[in-house]
Amino acid sequence: MDNRAGEMMVFVRVVEAGSFSEAARLMLMTPSTVSKLIARLEARLGVRLMERSTRRLALTEEGHFYYERSQVLLGQIDETEQQIAQGGAEAEGIVRVTSSVSFGTTALEPLLPAFFEAYPKVVIDLSLSDEVADLYLERTDVAIRVGKLADSNLMARKIGETKRCIVASPAYLARHGTPKTPEDLIHHNCLGFNFRRAMPVWPMREGGRIVERMLSGSLLVNNGDTLRRMAIAGVGIIRLADYHLRGPIERGELVELLADSDIGVVDDVHALYRGSQFLPARVRSFLDFMVPRMQAFLK
Repeated sequence: MDNRAGEMMVFVRVVEAGSFSEAARLMLMTPSTVSKLIARLEARLGVRLMERSTRRLALTEEGHFYYERSQVLLGQIDETEQQIAQGGAEAEGIVRVTSSVSFGTTALEPLLPAFFEAYPKVVIDLSLSDEVADLYLERTDVAIRVGKLADSNLMARKIGETKRCIVASPAYLARHGTPKTPEDLIHHNCLGFNFRRAMPVWPMREGGRIVERMLSGSLLVNNGDTLRRMAIAGVGIIRLADYHLRGPIERGELVELLADSDIGVVDDVHALYRGSQFLPARVRSFLDFMVPRMQAFLK
């Protein structure tokens, strides 16, 4: 193994300590080990770097040159490692993030201006999709996931929890009537998702038992934003996580239905990321900034 940096470090410490024995004490080594390292260095370079005597060490001309250049190179190594470990004065680089469309537009996007102000050298590469991304295959740094986590070697920070609501617009209900029981939904236009893991089933409580109603409608889409807009437009009834629906319900654009039949399904929301506790500064800065603010959003 090439250990030139280690030999260089020992040489600099010997010069600064003024003796092999003192350098050995400072580096928790034996004087003989230090002496052998310096001898090996000189043999590799083919020059004498220092003159030894019983009282003191004296650098040769080549030794002075090697000492000065070694100080510069070792300083650069320290600076490089510090920048990687701490991100330098500012985190910088690209953070690739993926999120569902609705959570991204409602919870993540509004935080970006303040994040860029705090971290002007970080570039966010944001992809919004309700399909589940593979963090390794797609070189994603952070994924915001809603729902049960699959077993994996990914790390996770919990953001919060969300529950699902069934809603429709007042205009739709005026035309088609308001469902009073889960069974009534069979006669309504229930809009849903078309991605692979989606099931056209809404689990609800009926007469003290949980029933999974197979429902259908005139529209299947791959994101919650489109469902929300279509519901507001009066196209049909939808079932979405509550963070999609707060604004429209507060503004009267949507009305919650069958709340008494809700089975209390709660989905966890996590930020997933690759690696361990040794995160790049750009990724750590993104998580530390975004997670507490998204937690506040879900409360």
